Amino acid sequence: MSGTTSTEQSSGSVLNRLFGWIDGSLVSLCLASLVVVVAGGLVQVSFGAFSMTIGEAWRAVFDPAVIFDPQVWQVFLLGGELPDLSRRTLIVWNIRLPRVFVAALVGANLAISGAIFQAVTRNELASPFILGVSSGAGLLILLTLVVFSGLAAYLPLLAALGGMFAFVLVYLIAWKNGTSPVRLVLAGVIVGTVFQSLQTGLFFFVDDIGVVQSAIAWTTGSLTGTDWEQVRMALPWSIIAIGLALGSSRQLNVLLLGEQTARSLGMSIEKVRFALSGVAVLAAAASIAVAGIVGFVGLVVPHLVRNVVGSDYKRLVVGCLFAGPALMVAADVGARLALNPIQLPVGVVTGLVGGPYFLYLMRKQQNIGEV
Repeated sequence: MSGTTSTEQSSGSVLNRLFGWIDGSLVSLCLASLVVVVAGGLVQVSFGAFSMTIGEAWRAVFDPAVIFDPQVWQVFLLGGELPDLSRRTLIVWNIRLPRVFVAALVGANLAISGAIFQAVTRNELASPFILGVSSGAGLLILLTLVVFSGLAAYLPLLAALGGMFAFVLVYLIAWKNGTSPVRLVLAGVIVGTVFQSLQTGLFFFVDDIGVVQSAIAWTTGSLTGTDWEQVRMALPWSIIAIGLALGSSRQLNVLLLGEQTARSLGMSIEKVRFALSGVAVLAAAASIAVAGIVGFVGLVVPHLVRNVVGSDYKRLVVGCLFAGPALMVAADVGARLALNPIQLPVGVVTGLVGGPYFLYLMRKQQNIGEV
């Protein structure tokens, strides 16, 4: 009996270490976010240029010829020619649903990127946009569209390079016998402002109105016209970034304790800070490459999740992984249907939501900015 009891206690201890950080608030947040994503997705597939009833659209979503056919999923995820499907199923799965999947990937990436940057800088207002990463990635993407259009297939890699270059520049500007959270944020604002000015300047060298419209879509953030190609473009980088973020929760928690405590625990702060920033840049670049520069998601989502589940990054990263897609999918529904048939850039909607939200926080909280 004692041996059995000892085994049960050991098993319980292992399970507690593996899953003890999961609590009711995190589960509730994840479930609520899933409901928003599913509801938003069903709304998205119900409207479009091709006329079909809501019932027909939803039946197409759950068409067994797609859901249970590995060949169809292979074509979706790897490319190729689709087998014969009904017209409604093709429209829903090949045109409307990819937009929902891209929105979910973009939301998860931006939320996780913002959460990491907030830990690295120990500042609740940090985000890929504030630290210049979005501007650096966007500048290289615009340069590709305007000057090197033949490299368009490498947009995620180019976006990552642009974002990493911007953050390295921020790091160099902020460096003075090491960095500090305040100097990183100030340097990010400087670099972001310069790169945004360069983005604006590129428009004066473009004669093709189509390229101008495409470039404007990148700078404002848009999911119009996304398909499975964008899903395939963002998915591998997203999996890598999300996996690294989940595996780095302990380091992120230590950074929040302050530099002196982190050093006493044996952490090489600058190396860890730079490596984690690389993960955040990769996540941001994966979203910018397929949706352009979408503001406020990396700011709003980590803050909302932190208020619900606390500051433990095990819970925070998982919460962002669910809440980010919920915000993006909901915002894209608003962007697409608010002024139907005119489609707003999703970045406009996130800005209209995020700006007033942070104004509310600024009026309500005295110590906003501190994680």
